[in-house]
Amino acid sequence: QVQLVESGGGLVQAGGSLRLSCLASGRTISNYALGWFRQTPATEREFVAVAWSGGITTYADSLKGRFTISRDNAKNTVFLRMNSLEPEDTAKYICAAAGGPIGFKEARAYGAWGQGTQVTVSS
Repeated sequence: QVQLVESGGGLVQAGGSLRLSCLASGRTISNYALGWFRQTPATEREFVAVAWSGGITTYADSLKGRFTISRDNAKNTVFLRMNSLEPEDTAKYICAAAGGPIGFKEARAYGAWGQGTQVTVSS
């Protein structure tokens, strides 16, 4: 099993930026895909982005151009850079790990989850 710990959330004004980090530890074979989801009290977990071990990245269509995901394999860390934040981006952002690519846009495809880090965007 892989353990995931997020950091970097906080309060930011609309139009601002944040960078989230997720440190992964444990079985490296569980880290084929490291992704970000977000969730609010009123919504299910929504796919944000994923970075595969080979360097390929994929984003939710609605977030392309504003969010950037990257991996530092040496540090076993995945990042999410969020630009031009909007109040609608307010959510708990959760890091997840999967051992393969099947169903990567769906939360049920991921076998390990962090506790999440809260991002709040003020208007």
